[in-house]
Amino acid sequence: MERVRTITEWMSDRGMSVAELIAATPLDRKVIKAIINGQYTPSPKQRETLAAALGVRPELIAWGHTVQVQHIHGHGPQFGRSP
Repeated sequence: MERVRTITEWMSDRGMSVAELIAATPLDRKVIKAIINGQYTPSPKQRETLAAALGVRPELIAWGHTVQVQHIHGHGPQFGRSP
């Protein structure tokens, strides 16, 4: 039984570059790069598309953010203060 790995681990295992993954899917280049960098969690359809390009089942890829989410909009540290 294969273990769950990140998308970059699967790419390395397959000898696939980012450019090759982009060419193998109809997804937008920016979306693929964000997914690879752990800055975007893909939808179920995007997961299926990327997994098919890598030749694995979607459940064998660890999806999700690996980069801490930083909130750049909103109240921030000044919440409660008047301008």
